[in-house]
Amino acid sequence: MKAARLVILGIALVAGGTAAFLVSSGDEPQQVQAPEPVVQLATTDVLIAKADINMGTAVGAQDFQWQQWPAATTGATYITKKDRPNAIDELSGSIARGPFTAGEPIREAKLIKANGSGYMAAILPSGMRAISTEISPETGAGGFILPNDRVDVILSRREKNQDARGTETTTSETILTNIRVLAIDQTVEEKNGQRVVVGKTATLELSGRQSETLALSRQTGTLSLALRSLLDASNNAPPADEGGRRTGINTVRFGVTTTAPK
Repeated sequence: MKAARLVILGIALVAGGTAAFLVSSGDEPQQVQAPEPVVQLATTDVLIAKADINMGTAVGAQDFQWQQWPAATTGATYITKKDRPNAIDELSGSIARGPFTAGEPIREAKLIKANGSGYMAAILPSGMRAISTEISPETGAGGFILPNDRVDVILSRREKNQDARGTETTTSETILTNIRVLAIDQTVEEKNGQRVVVGKTATLELSGRQSETLALSRQTGTLSLALRSLLDASNNAPPADEGGRRTGINTVRFGVTTTAPK
């Protein structure tokens, strides 16, 4: 009996040792993988608006600041500190031709050096004129025309017929099309959420020829502004010199002996 017990005890010890060896061999420490290195994006300092800048505002050094910007997404029109370290001083005193939001990169095309001139003269494109005409809610789309909208100018007039009865004929025709509104009275932009500007005078952006047409038409009848759709206006902008003049209009109809340029 003692021999049998010793044999069984020996087998148990061998089995236990084998099991312990197998368990210890399976618990080898795993190697910890090193974290992948973080890719550092190349950046550059870009000039941005420190706060909102409204159209027509004279900007100064306090309106700008340098901000790190991913170099890969830096546009060609952005102003970088690497290329223009003195840009803040150079642009101070300019007038904003359009609004900037806080954090928006400054683009020089939206700024202009007035050099003492007024804002309206500063924002006019080369070769264009600013000319004003009287309007009312009835002749100005009920007051829903805002600066930077585009309109058609309609001339309405009464003509006496050459007959014994002396009757009158009322005619209406579009004399200028797709014209940009620069201002309504002294308002050149929306302010404080204002959606309607009811004014008495609209300032229009016209070429030299168009200015002459408007001035002559103003003496012969009543002018009305027809508001154009935003999509229609953006897809049908006429050329600076000839756009907006209807081919059927000539100064002979206005009682002038010379004809208008074609």
